[in-house]
Amino acid sequence: MATALRAHSEHASWRDYLELTKPKVVLLMLITSLVGMFLATRAGVPWTVLVFGNLGIGLCAGAAAAVNHVVDRRIDSIMARTHKRPVTAGRVSPVAALSFALLLAVAGMALLLLFTNALAAWLTLASLLGYAVIYTGFLKRATPQNIVIGGLAGAAPPLLGWVAVTGHMSAEPLLLVLIIFAWTPPHFWALAIHRKAEYAKADIPMLPVTHGEHYTKVHILLYTLVMFAVTLLPYAIHMSGPLYLVCALLLGGRFLHWAWVLYRDSKPHAAINTFKYSIWYLFLLFIALLADHYLLLNI
Repeated sequence: MATALRAHSEHASWRDYLELTKPKVVLLMLITSLVGMFLATRAGVPWTVLVFGNLGIGLCAGAAAAVNHVVDRRIDSIMARTHKRPVTAGRVSPVAALSFALLLAVAGMALLLLFTNALAAWLTLASLLGYAVIYTGFLKRATPQNIVIGGLAGAAPPLLGWVAVTGHMSAEPLLLVLIIFAWTPPHFWALAIHRKAEYAKADIPMLPVTHGEHYTKVHILLYTLVMFAVTLLPYAIHMSGPLYLVCALLLGGRFLHWAWVLYRDSKPHAAINTFKYSIWYLFLLFIALLADHYLLLNI
């Protein structure tokens, strides 16, 4: 493994290996994992779980991302936003990238087993395999519903954080998973509309390519409505309080606005703007959950 990593050391920098992990995506995942941890307890989260649990989850997520770089290198070479990625551009070899992914995965699993619990570790491994093998290796090329089915792997981090603290699953973290699961299609399909020509050129059956933009826009609007309803459930089951409810209504209302703008095609660049807003939406929604949690504890 070490030999494989050294093989391209003259061409690859540490930034290339960092890019393999998709750090911006992993950061958003870790924010939801952190929220899952803090929501799981009324006491403080043990520092070992907080630090090493999230580090383990992040390393495994980075490993899955690195595998994605290798498997998708042909597709990445065709698409404008990805053609300069390290594996595609030849700065990191596929063997070196896979060796790096294995190293990250082993290190992440070791940390989770040592500092959290077996259930958190195995759920994290299942999430890694779900994204790297099932979604990237099969679903992405097999069906226009790829992002719907494969989105479950990306929705797992709040559950992983919760289980890392408690050692068991319950309804609350599964609801957090459901929120991200419902958020994923409108988030990704908006980007797919923006990059439709590139996905078509790469022969990837994204929904705008197989069923057209109008059909995709209708489904973005429908999924956004579903997501909006799901985000109200934490308040309905008394998992959160009024602060979260207000934030969910305001943030969700803005998301619905963008979905409607995209459906009506009433503003230029609506697809990419919807995509960009969706990232901020998820970040702010989970921050609202966390703030509400500690507000309730202090009342």
